[in-house]
Amino acid sequence: METFQELFLVSPLLMVALFFVALLAGFIDALAGGGGLLTVPALLAAGMSPAQALATNKLQACGGSISSTLYFIRRKVVNIADQKLNILMTFIGSTTGALLVQHVQSDVLRQILPVLVICIGLYFLLMPKLGEEDRQRRLYGLPFALVAGGCVGFYDGFFGPGAGSFYALAFVTLAGYNLAKSTAHAKVLNATSNIGGLLLFIIGGKVVWATGFVMLAGQFLGARMGSRLVLSKGQKLIRPMIVIVSAVMSAKLLYDSHGQEILRFMGVNV
Repeated sequence: METFQELFLVSPLLMVALFFVALLAGFIDALAGGGGLLTVPALLAAGMSPAQALATNKLQACGGSISSTLYFIRRKVVNIADQKLNILMTFIGSTTGALLVQHVQSDVLRQILPVLVICIGLYFLLMPKLGEEDRQRRLYGLPFALVAGGCVGFYDGFFGPGAGSFYALAFVTLAGYNLAKSTAHAKVLNATSNIGGLLLFIIGGKVVWATGFVMLAGQFLGARMGSRLVLSKGQKLIRPMIVIVSAVMSAKLLYDSHGQEILRFMGVNV
């Protein structure tokens, strides 16, 4: 019979800590995305290999995005029938990205991603009226599905950080939705790309199921709390959260890519 350590790959105390990390990540993800900034480093710190951490992270992330999606559907903020084409393109994009990343170096994307995330934060910071109310739609049907679903879904499967913010930005700028409505619809596509990416990780056999399901429960609860705030607080809460998460995410991505160079520039020996 397997011991706790063999089943979960972490100690009981670490498992409790990972549950609460996932709960906080689910809460943040529901509002602005970027929860993976907490969960992936936590899984790595718990002793998992990078492949196990990324695979298990996809499983637990499904808990948060599915929780938010179900909440917004029940509250009739999202009509799932209207999102069928977007969901299909997102699924195709995410699975394609997850397949490609196994054969292609993602170093170039890693270099430019901090700039893209900074631009998102600045965009919401410098345009205070953005997403305040519904506006005229710019893209419909397949063109929108290819951009918002296919392209962002591909990015989520290929790399991932900040995908929720990219989905929300697409709904605000291209579909003309207000910020709360955009965030709700973004979770539907985020859930789709999470499931698509997870399927590829399952095939690879890297998912630590026991730990992933415990964290999934934490994500589910955290996302439910965050989703309620999306509808009750709306733009007043989502906008600053996106700006803050974008700044933190950019700083982390820059450090991951150029950490040693930055420290040397500051005169710190590494």
